[in-house]
Amino acid sequence: MPQPVLTKTPQDAAPTANRPAATLAVTSAATAVALMTYTAPMITLGDTAASLHTALSSQAWLLNGTPLGLAALLLVAGSLADDYGRRRAFVLGTFALGLTTILGALAPNTLLFTLARVTQGASSAAIIAASLGLLVHAFPTPAGRIRATGVWGAFVSGGIALGPVAAGGIARLADWRWSYAVLGGATLLVAALAPRALTESRSPRAGRPDLPGALALGLALVALLAALTLGRDGWLRAPIGVLLAATAVLLAAFVVIERRSATPMLDLSLLRRPLFLASTAGGLFTGLSVIALFSYVPTLVQHTMDVTPMGTAGLFVIWSGTSFLVALQARRLAGRVSPRHQLAVGFVLHALAVATMLGAAGSGLWTRLLPGLVVSGIGSGLLNAALPLLAVESVPAGRAAMGSGAGNTARYIGSAAGVALMIAVSTSTGTSRHALDRGTNTALLVSGALALAAAGLLLALRERAPRRERA
Repeated sequence: MPQPVLTKTPQDAAPTANRPAATLAVTSAATAVALMTYTAPMITLGDTAASLHTALSSQAWLLNGTPLGLAALLLVAGSLADDYGRRRAFVLGTFALGLTTILGALAPNTLLFTLARVTQGASSAAIIAASLGLLVHAFPTPAGRIRATGVWGAFVSGGIALGPVAAGGIARLADWRWSYAVLGGATLLVAALAPRALTESRSPRAGRPDLPGALALGLALVALLAALTLGRDGWLRAPIGVLLAATAVLLAAFVVIERRSATPMLDLSLLRRPLFLASTAGGLFTGLSVIALFSYVPTLVQHTMDVTPMGTAGLFVIWSGTSFLVALQARRLAGRVSPRHQLAVGFVLHALAVATMLGAAGSGLWTRLLPGLVVSGIGSGLLNAALPLLAVESVPAGRAAMGSGAGNTARYIGSAAGVALMIAVSTSTGTSRHALDRGTNTALLVSGALALAAAGLLLALRERAPRRERA
């Protein structure tokens, strides 16, 4: 299937002052550090909880603070970046991520650390959403854009891979707080380099930014993510019902605002585009099936196979490192395999991978996981390369950051919901060693079934051929 070509606007065409290589380097580096910050607590969670005296029931917030901020503000950040300036949003987000990561290192208690994690997520939202808009501006040709989004997607995998290893390694040498201090310092360095490396761009549309829509959607997603996180301690509680009801009311208000706005944050007509639906569905199921499973697998490995935290980080790198290498090479598929079909293949590979991992927990042998980690890593690499390309190709050229925000919002909402689901099914029969062995198999089966459902949906969401005019 040929790649769709975006129509360039005057403001989105690459000017002579543009620096494509520098733009790709800076946006990829900042994105990698943002993902390292996101995954760092997977290995340092025990030390962090002990240092902050965090109760067991509250430890989910140490992990979910950043995804909450990400999911709540990605679409909002993308829309505002398109309207106010992508470089401005990127630079502000990068500086904010550096400062809030350092503040997290200094946090004296669970509440302040969680707030720091939420603001890290909000800052990362500005980086991730603005990055793809900047890349579309810097690489106006289809071939250049395929290469750039492939490299950027590879750095998503690279950041996921390096986060637990770097955090765990630094924590062994010093203290868990130093891992956040180092990541914060690295982010501030990238922020200092960004203004000279990037060229400003924005959407050419006229009118005021849709601040009421941004507020309604942001609050709706905060309420939804809070409900998903609190629901792990029991779904039939009054606060959960209130949060879910608030989500529904705020989403309804958002739809009304967008229909009446002259310059809506999310053009609801995009929901009739199969490619936009494919981009959003691909992000949602990547979070539900892949990210959710591998966010929880490290904990299960340590509890069912007695693997050390650093050993677990090493296993995690086999999956995420393979994903990084595959994403770098996936651009070679351009012209032969469409992003939509690439996503479908990635999901099928993940489903095959989890099938090979069934029974591994009960065996106690971590080597049983290796084939599945490699195969799923290949599938994840295809997903990480195809998702950013499809996100920007499924929307008008002037709304590239919004397209990125929509796809990534779906990804992190899926991740939050998926982690809650994985925890629920893996502990449904108890938390003893034997019960967790059986629960791990159930979680694997659920993840595989979701991946196959995603592949089928993506194959169904094909572009309709234009109707021929009657003579």
